[in-house]
Amino acid sequence: MLDAKTIATVKATIPALLATGPRLTAHFYDRMFAHNPELKDIFNMSNQRNGRQREALFNALCAYAVNIDNLGALLPAVEKIAQKHTSFAIQPEQYQIVGTHLLATLDELLSPGEEVLEAWGKAYGVLAGVFIEREEQLYQQTEQKEGGWRTPRAFRISEIAAESEVIKSYILSPVDGQPVADYQAGQYLGVWLRDKRFANQEIRQYSLTRAPNGRDYRIAVRHEPGGIVSGWLHQHARPGDEIHLAAPAGDFFLTAEAETPVVFISAGVGQTPMLAMLDVLASRRHPARVQWLHAADNGQRHAFREEVTALAQQLPHFSQHIWYREPLDQDRGLYDTAGVMNLLPIESQLSDPATHYYLCGPTGFMQQVAGQLVKLGIETSRLHYELFGPHQIL
Repeated sequence: MLDAKTIATVKATIPALLATGPRLTAHFYDRMFAHNPELKDIFNMSNQRNGRQREALFNALCAYAVNIDNLGALLPAVEKIAQKHTSFAIQPEQYQIVGTHLLATLDELLSPGEEVLEAWGKAYGVLAGVFIEREEQLYQQTEQKEGGWRTPRAFRISEIAAESEVIKSYILSPVDGQPVADYQAGQYLGVWLRDKRFANQEIRQYSLTRAPNGRDYRIAVRHEPGGIVSGWLHQHARPGDEIHLAAPAGDFFLTAEAETPVVFISAGVGQTPMLAMLDVLASRRHPARVQWLHAADNGQRHAFREEVTALAQQLPHFSQHIWYREPLDQDRGLYDTAGVMNLLPIESQLSDPATHYYLCGPTGFMQQVAGQLVKLGIETSRLHYELFGPHQIL
């Protein structure tokens, strides 16, 4: 535990942190990669270039400083980040590297003096200890499962299927032919790739898109403009290619009891974790109401339409509503509403106070939909969401 003086000293740096802004974390990352270039094989360098990771770390630092005397408030974020870290196979010694460069960054940009650096050193040590302990628990839990593993495991792409003009599915089978670990519907895999076209090893997380079967995994990937990994998977990957996977992880997963009504709300590739959840509910013939609310650009970009229809046959109280932002002439009959998703016209369908809502899609979409749900009186405790990329809060 941190003493009162250390807590007060860290809190006193908050104005300086806010005044410096993300320039602080930009300096930190530049410094760390200059001294420890091997970490470029771990960090998503695309998120470094677009600034998302730097902004996410800055927000996390400020949140820690603000809540340093109330760490319980940070536990949801800690869990989300620790889960993500396991897909990167983060190790305890890497926390020491990060700590060294964090303190050096504070010294070089803020010149706060030894007392402040010592306080931040203690504070960082406590936080690192929390992450290390939780991540070790997760590693052990996964390793001890039937079909589980700890370090990235070799898999082979066994099937590739085009689900829309921008989304492909990949079935991944273990090279050793042994069983694979189960997972919670909604979790993701860490995909590790090396290729001569890449400057560094690339690691990405992709949602699992169906219920566990113990034999293989299925993910779906949207081809992002300029995306290094999605571009390779769409343009160069072939059945038989070998990749490595970190075990399933993530804190966004289905928790619905048998009597719980569920609403799935997604846009674009954001439906991928929902597919696994829907598959699980279908296998249980979930007796409560299930609603599928999905937004796509048009029919050519609407993936998994037939799969959702097939799963719906096993759900006695299933309904769906589809929005096409810019429908094509040939899309008639495939969607319910043209334009962006707006939940207010279907407010009467969202009135059950026992319902749980699962959201996934682009950040702007998520913020808009979450705001609409809150306006409709939905308790935030019933909202569950996943944002692809560095951790953010809606």
